[in-house]
Amino acid sequence: MLDVVVVGAGPNGLTAAVELARRGFSVAVFEARSTVGGGARTEELTLPGFRHDPCSAAHPLAINSPAFRALPLERYGLEWLHAELPMAHPFPDGSAAVLARTVGETAASFGPRDAGAYRRLVEPFLPKWDTLARDFMSLPLTALPRDPVTLARFGLAGLPPSTLLMRRFRDEPAKALFSGLVAHVMAPLGGFATGAIGLVFALAAHARGWPVARGGSQSLSDALAAYLRDLGGSVHTDYEVKRLDDLPPARAYVFDTSPTALARIAGFGNHYGGYRYGPGVFKVDYALDGPVPWTAKEARAAGTVQVGANSAEIGAALNAASREGRAPDKPFLITVQPSVVDPTRAPAGKHVFWAYGHVPHGWTGDLTDAIERQLERFAPGFRDRVLARATAGPPELAARNANYIGGDIASGAVSGLQLLLRPRPTLFPYRTPHPAVFICSSATPPGPGVHGMSGHNAAKAVWKRLRQI
Repeated sequence: MLDVVVVGAGPNGLTAAVELARRGFSVAVFEARSTVGGGARTEELTLPGFRHDPCSAAHPLAINSPAFRALPLERYGLEWLHAELPMAHPFPDGSAAVLARTVGETAASFGPRDAGAYRRLVEPFLPKWDTLARDFMSLPLTALPRDPVTLARFGLAGLPPSTLLMRRFRDEPAKALFSGLVAHVMAPLGGFATGAIGLVFALAAHARGWPVARGGSQSLSDALAAYLRDLGGSVHTDYEVKRLDDLPPARAYVFDTSPTALARIAGFGNHYGGYRYGPGVFKVDYALDGPVPWTAKEARAAGTVQVGANSAEIGAALNAASREGRAPDKPFLITVQPSVVDPTRAPAGKHVFWAYGHVPHGWTGDLTDAIERQLERFAPGFRDRVLARATAGPPELAARNANYIGGDIASGAVSGLQLLLRPRPTLFPYRTPHPAVFICSSATPPGPGVHGMSGHNAAKAVWKRLRQI
């Protein structure tokens, strides 16, 4: 009999498996797809030689993850590559705000009226970032805070809505960039604790940047799987699990799946009936004949580029998708251009690029034209460089990854109390009604993103359970 069976080979499932294997438990992972990776995969979606990331591509949370930093993933081929700028936010007039590695360069891009306010916001936390990140991403009750005072100060700044936090800023560059940071988790700007979301992304960039993985996000997943095998664990792909009886006997089962799928497989009925899924995204992967012709020079040097003319336009796009049930006319776009720093991703002189905008949950329309109209505002001539495109709306994203119900790549709405208490209001989110069954997906704290901390935290709960019995 195995000690632990993990269902789902996304970053959280693989991390949980590695953490348990490191403690000497026998572990096997079962994945429905033909490759490991979940939201961290790389495929040729458009043309031969163009290697795209179907979901996550830039990794500020991964490089800052306490779980990943404790693992020897570099020995298994993971290499982080940094663009000249982690992120840029261009404006229609050709100017741009930037999220740079240094606080000073970032503050200077906001203009003199907001430079000091930004410094006062982030500088108190930056020297203690590693401890703060561990405390913030280990909640709840998986570890005692190492610096409760700093964590409390962060909570005072971050728990209010981002719209309140942004009152510190007077001009649009700072407001727009910070609004874009919040929008990475598809939360309306006025939601509870959205200020903390923006702060986390900003601090992560200043601490270690927003890199891409050489060769694509698949490199991270492959490194985790290779390390697991060296620890004695096994990985089984093309293995779809429809019920618990499909799995070999084990002392514990860990699911890197949506709560909906877990309830169906384990027979938990309506246990997660109150769990809410959020808006979806519409994503386009591009093969380009050259780099994106951004008007703002800063955007040409950035790995990630946020596209939204101002904070009001960004807020309106988020509200349209999440509250009004319609696709925005001017979608806020998150874009990543990996080949700016990684030439292995495309043939010589060519580039890969992706962009996504927010749409209502389960939306079945086509946002391609709206996305490209928006890109043309900030990069005139963009369409002329398109060699091929691969589009994926909510139905395609859900078919590609079963955790993305209705196209929700956050695996659950990141709003209200569900931002902190997911998948149910409980102090023990990784446990389920069955004492031997656990959940470790992005539906558990600390939530969405490629960081492995949900798997890391769940592994602690499993380890404590196995030690007890």
